[in-house]
Amino acid sequence: MFVVTVKFTTSRADHAAFLALITRNAAQSLADEPGCARFDVATSPDRPGDFFLYELYTDAAAFEAHKSTPHFRAFDTASAPLVTGKSVALYHLEPMVPA
Repeated sequence: MFVVTVKFTTSRADHAAFLALITRNAAQSLADEPGCARFDVATSPDRPGDFFLYELYTDAAAFEAHKSTPHFRAFDTASAPLVTGKSVALYHLEPMVPA
């Protein structure tokens, strides 16, 4: 499995607008993309405007396909003016070894 984590920062004033956009994108990703197994959106109780995403895809190709979907492109365009910071990290999920 392929893991993507994303940290977004917005202003406090843009928190609600960004939250609406990212939760819609997450729901559409889960509903419409067979390669998207998980898409969690977390917010910081201490830092309004800070968001953390945990996304799980079947493989890197599924993540690349995600970035070309109409709902992602719409999210990316609509959210760009709201975002003041963004960092992305990519990982491979390692299988659990039985104890």
